Amino acid sequence: MQFADDLAARRDLSREWVRQAIGQSHYMPQIAKFIQPPPVGTLKNWRVYRSRFIDATRIKAGVKFWQDNRDVLARAEQETGVPAEIIVGIIGVETIFGEQMGTFRVMDALTTLAFDFPVIHPRAKERSEFFKGELEQFLSLTNRTNEDPLALRGSFAGAMGMAQFMPTSWVKYAVDFDGDGRIDLFNSPADVIGSVAHYFKAFKWQSGMPTHYPVRFDTTRLDMAALMAPDILPTFSVANLAEKGALVEGVALLHTGPLALVELQNGEEPPSYVVGTENFYVITRYNWSSYYAMAVIELGQEITQAMNPQSPNRQPAVPVTLQ
Repeated sequence: MQFADDLAARRDLSREWVRQAIGQSHYMPQIAKFIQPPPVGTLKNWRVYRSRFIDATRIKAGVKFWQDNRDVLARAEQETGVPAEIIVGIIGVETIFGEQMGTFRVMDALTTLAFDFPVIHPRAKERSEFFKGELEQFLSLTNRTNEDPLALRGSFAGAMGMAQFMPTSWVKYAVDFDGDGRIDLFNSPADVIGSVAHYFKAFKWQSGMPTHYPVRFDTTRLDMAALMAPDILPTFSVANLAEKGALVEGVALLHTGPLALVELQNGEEPPSYVVGTENFYVITRYNWSSYYAMAVIELGQEITQAMNPQSPNRQPAVPVTLQ
């Protein structure tokens, strides 16, 4: 209640309204369980991860979504430079185009994680503060839009709508793309499309730049430790990569911006690798995971191919395995 009083004063909201919203929230033990990192020693597996998000159901739903919203997607791409393929990939990975937007009350999710974040988590204090900020943004947003904060539902982390925007992202990046005077990320595909595109533009998406390139290795001079040190932050030039044993070919040799070697682990099998561009890194600003970014990219490619089965397959940058 002290948090409620402070929030109300900071945001010039009704003290009783804020107290009532927070006071009617429930602690959700399953949310505390979901937010925990995987047990130490759990192996990541790109092939398993990919299979969760790229399947016939999502591809079929993606084709329909693209066909139903073709003009809006074209307008978003034209205005922001973000390809329709990437926008569709995001919405498909996040919610199967609105089919699975989450069943938790957003207030329950945010209050559980703001006030009772599991103390055994290695970043418990930091994450608790993050969710307090999201709770504040959520209550301010619903107050402005005259929404009942206890009625909205989303993910176990409080993400909402077809594109699963957190409250802060909704406030900063969501746009009224259908021009009806309000932003609706639950029911307006146009607002969802425009908001995803605007999000990527805000994070400096570069029109026309590929997301990644194939890579091969010169094992006689391979310095994997140096290549992996920056993680997925684009740091190396084409020449720097080559000096450390990571080689690109064809159009990638003409790339002038920074690049990163992206590792995708395959469980007990050898990892797979691609070279990621600044646009690959932008996708990870939506969800801080290279696995997520690759799933978005490849789902978008699969949907594009399904819509145009007669067109030549574009030979995506398939991850290479270092034996």
